[in-house]
Amino acid sequence: MTKQDFIKKVAQKSGLTERDAGKAVDAFMESITETLKSGDSVNFTGFGKFSAAARAARQGVNPRTGERVQIAATTVPKFSAGSQLKAALK
Repeated sequence: MTKQDFIKKVAQKSGLTERDAGKAVDAFMESITETLKSGDSVNFTGFGKFSAAARAARQGVNPRTGERVQIAATTVPKFSAGSQLKAALK
């Protein structure tokens, strides 16, 4: 499902116009991004939790040359599914 497909689905389910649903989806994604950048997490009870996780520096291998390379430490987004979402997919 693309972002545009998702916006159409939100518009149908909520009764909003596609333009308003698009603004809502964009605001939702921007809010989550800003919250994760600040180091906090976003928790939707039953659905899941968005958080930022620190990934340590490590050694990697270039598969073409076999050369060892150093991969820098970074922060990555993480999603943990909630119990209701897991149950819905079973």
